[in-house]
Amino acid sequence: MNALLVAAVFALIHGSYATLLIKGPSQQLLEGDPVTLECLYSDSDLNISQVHFESFSEWRGWRRVREPYGCYRYMYWSIQINNTGESLLMSMPSVGRYHEGPYRCVSDAENVTAADRSSQTLTYKVHYMEEPSLSRVGYTSYLGVPQELKVRLGDDVVVKCSASSSEKPSYFWNKDGDDWILPSSTLTLKKMSAMDEGQYTCMAKHPSVESLSKKRSISITVLSEDARWYESSNGRLMLMTSTAAVSLLVFILSMSVFLCRRAKQAKTSKGPIDDRSQKKPIYKTSVESLLSTCADKQPLV
Repeated sequence: MNALLVAAVFALIHGSYATLLIKGPSQQLLEGDPVTLECLYSDSDLNISQVHFESFSEWRGWRRVREPYGCYRYMYWSIQINNTGESLLMSMPSVGRYHEGPYRCVSDAENVTAADRSSQTLTYKVHYMEEPSLSRVGYTSYLGVPQELKVRLGDDVVVKCSASSSEKPSYFWNKDGDDWILPSSTLTLKKMSAMDEGQYTCMAKHPSVESLSKKRSISITVLSEDARWYESSNGRLMLMTSTAAVSLLVFILSMSVFLCRRAKQAKTSKGPIDDRSQKKPIYKTSVESLLSTCADKQPLV
């Protein structure tokens, strides 16, 4: 009996001082890379089946990580949790930028103190960069800058390059055929001439991951002096916008006229109620007569 009691106390002390560990990737992660996290005890004799993963978010706090089921497995990130007997593995075949939150391992065992119930937190960084977008400063267009930008002779062109990235990227402009490089996100060309036309390329580079770099090019053509105003990209955009506005105005006026005519026709089509009492007079001796104490022969109505 004493031997069992000593063994139980030893197991309790042994379990209380066991350290719960979490391991994860040590190298830089790019969006789309596979990731595996591991929960394990410093002493492999302890049961890992009473351990689970938790993730943290600012609006939900710490929540237990579970495998998605049904359509959620394909709509969201697919998670696989496996118990190897010595450790608990959580695998994500394609990690995204929204999966960076801190993770930890938590024990559900009753003989674990509050200090040893969870591991230290593990946070990894997911690096990404999207394709750059170009916008012409001073001109608003939901379609962005066209791939071929046509400008009038003597116009100023200012094009801004931007890219969504895990860290603020560096930008560089260059012109095909020239050896100059502009270390800026903004390309400024004053008083365009035929010598300035050509293809310009913006390159966005990630500051921490050398392999992350994206390019976006734009071709600029300078029109001749006798070119019409609507031949330029800006003139064509103004013409399309004006046409769309006129078409919308015509549609609104046509619908207003149609609704007004329909309302007028509905109003004029309403006639008097079909009542036979209004078509012929009612006499005192008729079947449809009303009770009267007056002895006259004049119609009541």
